Amino acid sequence: MDVSSARTAMPIRLDDVRTLWVQIDMSATKTSRLNLRVAPADDALLRQAADLLGETVSEFLVESARERAERLVADRTRFLLEESEWSAFCEALDRPPEMNPALRELFERPRPE
Repeated sequence: MDVSSARTAMPIRLDDVRTLWVQIDMSATKTSRLNLRVAPADDALLRQAADLLGETVSEFLVESARERAERLVADRTRFLLEESEWSAFCEALDRPPEMNPALRELFERPRPE
């Protein structure tokens, strides 16, 4: 991928076997601001890494943070299953719920004030 490109391809998982690549416009108007303090050693390291990629420190930090945030969110919202596990999961979702009298009673109670 061309580092100087204003657009980048990002994978989006659709299910357990297909990946869709979409183009994200990296030149979109930026209106939000983040300010942070870093230790001098971290500042030097971040500047060196950005320089190695031919990016500004801001570009490097935003892209690095975005990648980590996307992985974190994906880890908490998406999961991969083997085909047999996927079938068992779908069967469990499709089964009618079991009657649970204690749970029914709990939901029928008035909400405490």
